[in-house]
Amino acid sequence: MTTPTKEDGCLLIIGGDEQRQCRERILARFVELAGGPGHPDPNVVLLTSASQEPEEMARPYQEALARLGVTRCDIVHAANREQANDPAVAERIAHADGILITGGDQKRLMATIGGTAVDQALHEALKRRCACVAGTSAGASAMAGHMLASGSAEYAPAKGAATLGAGLGFVQHIVIDQHFSQRHRINRLLSLIAQNPYLYGLGIDEDTALVVERGVGIEVIGDGGVTLVDGRAMITNAADIGEGEQAELIGVQLHVLPAGSGYLLPGAQASTRLKHIEREAPAPIQAFISNLTKRNPLS
Repeated sequence: MTTPTKEDGCLLIIGGDEQRQCRERILARFVELAGGPGHPDPNVVLLTSASQEPEEMARPYQEALARLGVTRCDIVHAANREQANDPAVAERIAHADGILITGGDQKRLMATIGGTAVDQALHEALKRRCACVAGTSAGASAMAGHMLASGSAEYAPAKGAATLGAGLGFVQHIVIDQHFSQRHRINRLLSLIAQNPYLYGLGIDEDTALVVERGVGIEVIGDGGVTLVDGRAMITNAADIGEGEQAELIGVQLHVLPAGSGYLLPGAQASTRLKHIEREAPAPIQAFISNLTKRNPLS
């Protein structure tokens, strides 16, 4: 098995679940990823800046983490950019073993912490401390460089049905949607891919998470599945139709990975973080997984 190096941080992208008490299996994995071998009680930070009610948002996680044996759980709520640039606030994140970015509004989250000392501290924790950085719901969408900012497309992919914004950039050339199957968001994701075919689409169901070990591979855990959308080779008329019109999409590839699925990059060895994952990714999704697991120069 491989031994993580100081540049082998990992990501846990969680699809959200309004019944947060049901997610303890995923939180147990978060604690394990944050702690690592011989370190069962990690220093955990809950970053609640996406929410206007941080205490209410954090409480179920605090209670669940306490049941899982975590004794050090710090809440960081930067409510504005001045607080997000406070060195003392950033220091609490930079020295964490595990950071969970909670839900709320991803636009609020990025308007508050994007480009600040807190943003930089998240990347430093991932890179320098080999930390686990997790995001759930809005926190999951914000983990990509291109963030799904708003919109809906209930019945068909439509031009302009959803918009993008800048995210935290832990993964690049991918856009993440959450609550995916439960809120029927496939058309929303297809709408974005039609107008941005250089991006991969990643949809994560509720009570489901994707473990991403950088440079190694991925694993799907929880109750649902992960949907991968690849439109790089598609034919579309999205550039020629009017706003709100349904787009033609031909040749889009869609892959569904249920919980228990997992793949390694070609040539990668089995890891202590990815449970019992030994299969090499098949050719149709190798490029997708390579993008997910690529190390960002910033982190």
